[in-house]
Amino acid sequence: MPALRHIYKQILLSQICKLSTAAMIKSPAAKVLNLPPQTSNGCLLQPDGIQQDQLDILKSTVNALKDGEVVAVPTDTLYGLACLAQNSVAVKKVYDIKGRNGQKPLAICVGEIEEIYKYCKVSVKRELLEDLLPGPVTLVLERSAELNPDLNPFTPLVGVRIPDHPFMRRLCQMCGEPLALTSANMSSQTSTVDVHEFQELWPKVAVVVNGGHIGDQSRQGSTVVNLSVPGRFSFIRPGCALAPTLNVLDRKYGLLEDSENQKL
Repeated sequence: MPALRHIYKQILLSQICKLSTAAMIKSPAAKVLNLPPQTSNGCLLQPDGIQQDQLDILKSTVNALKDGEVVAVPTDTLYGLACLAQNSVAVKKVYDIKGRNGQKPLAICVGEIEEIYKYCKVSVKRELLEDLLPGPVTLVLERSAELNPDLNPFTPLVGVRIPDHPFMRRLCQMCGEPLALTSANMSSQTSTVDVHEFQELWPKVAVVVNGGHIGDQSRQGSTVVNLSVPGRFSFIRPGCALAPTLNVLDRKYGLLEDSENQKL
């Protein structure tokens, strides 16, 4: 009998180990990659100036995105969740991770102003785009046929960002296509400015890029402005750059505010 109990015990331990291993495979821990402090000075935008550790972080993040995964990244306002906007399965993952209402849109993030013209129909002067981007502003424009139809299929509009953050710009450049971007937090919870504030999401993403503490203490996120109506603008979210954005749109370019067209 002791020998039989020993056999049963070994079988039970073996099954527990298999279950534990399966659980680990289904819920892998995110790879946390720490950006060195000097990435904030813009050196990432110069390919010859990228240090090897910075390049390794970029490559790891790009590889995860190309594999259809979701990553957590720093921006100029908040931490965000990102995936390839043209990958419908990855886009669904973002909604699932956040518990986000499927009728709430995701913005896209690109590295250069030229890319905006590929994925959006632009009805304002290029100089206006250059005055606001890169920066903490999301411009809502009419989408083009090039953009994934499964991204925000309920609206003809899309918000587009170029964050004033060297890592994010270089990441978009290396991906060669837009990223779908939203804040790194569970839906309806507080936005995050430090990676440890959304630690409960780590097991659900492939990579967490730790860019340190983000200085936007207001946690308001980017200012979201609708520019889809020629000659007019309307603010969808005041965000952290309301006053300078209003100054550019109203005083410099003479656009009229349209208070009736505030919904995306």
